[in-house]
Amino acid sequence: MQLGLPFALSGADRIAPIAPLAPTCFVRHRRARRYVLRVDADGRLRVTIPRGGSRREAEAFAQRHAAWIARQRGRLAHDSPSVQDRRVLRAQASRELPARLLELAACHGLVVSRISVRNQRSHWGSCGRDAHICLNWRLVLMPATVRDYILIHELMHLRRMDHSPAYWRQVAAAYPGYRVAREWLRRHGPSLR
Repeated sequence: MQLGLPFALSGADRIAPIAPLAPTCFVRHRRARRYVLRVDADGRLRVTIPRGGSRREAEAFAQRHAAWIARQRGRLAHDSPSVQDRRVLRAQASRELPARLLELAACHGLVVSRISVRNQRSHWGSCGRDAHICLNWRLVLMPATVRDYILIHELMHLRRMDHSPAYWRQVAAAYPGYRVAREWLRRHGPSLR
């Protein structure tokens, strides 16, 4: 599938069509504030459309980032762990992540009801109102400081189930270097998915 731009470009601004845009999945997300591109491990392009956005704008956004998409897909062949390596990493995650989460929970006087380690596509972790915390096995691929930030992030949801300023104050009190970890995630996180 080739996507056309919804507007004409002058010579210098013209972008070659992204022939390898397929397979592409367009997803509307009512809480998204901007268009987001993600190249999944299987090479599929996922384009998130924010509230008020359009499919046409999403296609144009993907078109403008054709070089980035090609680079991400090119890295997949070189960076993606083999099936055997993934099994080993998932086993490591199942051993290490719950133990570390419980250690951090104890330090902050928090109680976790259940811990799951999963193959989540779009989240590093999640916390339910029942104190069940799910963690992405790919956390074992990150530096320990970034991993700990994500664990703290989920644990602080046991106190506040939102992302309000009060919530972020709790995160900052529990993990003062969280902004550095968030920046690492912003830069390097997509390549781990």
